[in-house]
Amino acid sequence: MIELAHGGVSLGLVPELGGSIAFFRIEGRDAMRPLSAEDAAAGNVLGVASFPMIPYANRIDGNAFTFEGRTYRVAPNNGAEPFNVHGSGWKSAWTIEEATATSVVLVLDHDGGTEDPYTYRAVQRFALADGALSLTTSIENRGAARMPFGFGHHPWFPRDADVTLRFRARDFWLEGPFGVVSDRISVAPELDFSEHRPLPEGWRNNDYGRWDGRAELRFPARGVGLAIEAGPLYENLMFYADPKRDVFCLEPQTNASCALNRTEPDLGVIVLGPGESMQERVAFRPFLI
Repeated sequence: MIELAHGGVSLGLVPELGGSIAFFRIEGRDAMRPLSAEDAAAGNVLGVASFPMIPYANRIDGNAFTFEGRTYRVAPNNGAEPFNVHGSGWKSAWTIEEATATSVVLVLDHDGGTEDPYTYRAVQRFALADGALSLTTSIENRGAARMPFGFGHHPWFPRDADVTLRFRARDFWLEGPFGVVSDRISVAPELDFSEHRPLPEGWRNNDYGRWDGRAELRFPARGVGLAIEAGPLYENLMFYADPKRDVFCLEPQTNASCALNRTEPDLGVIVLGPGESMQERVAFRPFLI
């Protein structure tokens, strides 16, 4: 594990475990669910504080998509779940390219071969400064053909009884079977988080589209809050909350869920030709309350 610290904020990274965040703290208090010793020993990436979603975020419905007249296929990659989810980045070991006391650069060179249509180089730049974590993600298409790309980050947060959320979005994607999205609707009042609200009592696994890039989480019993500030490519915010679990997720991502299978406009997919790249930044700013 690599550990960084600056101005009361500390960060742990586990490059070999999906290029993931192991913990993120302010004055010793966790602002994300930390990786346990048991999950670390088991190599369980689903136990980390946050992992990258790359070269696309969320699911590929039916494990196939068609782009510019060609159909590409992917394999299921998450246990019993039937469809590929979050791409290959979270399932890969990343390499440390640079490291200082307050910053780290992680790199992943992925060659899809015959089992994966994507060949790419991804870079995550982590930096602690001004009381926040700045995380810049970039991806370069190193394949031979134009391809649709996206990325995101998948933080896990403790599901305390007094948690509240605030964020603003214009669209809400309904969920179909196996986590696949169905219809896009406007955000109804009961689904709106433009003012601080507690977690819903029921199941939630939905993409909020045309997100404005700002969110705030508060954990009063822990005395901690977290502000998320994302650049304009992060058009979507995925919200996962299962009342049977002690965690929930709020995930900044560029593309809408299942975007590679759909034809609607404003899905956040970015097409990169060979050698072309994209990048965006998101900041996580913890605070005491």
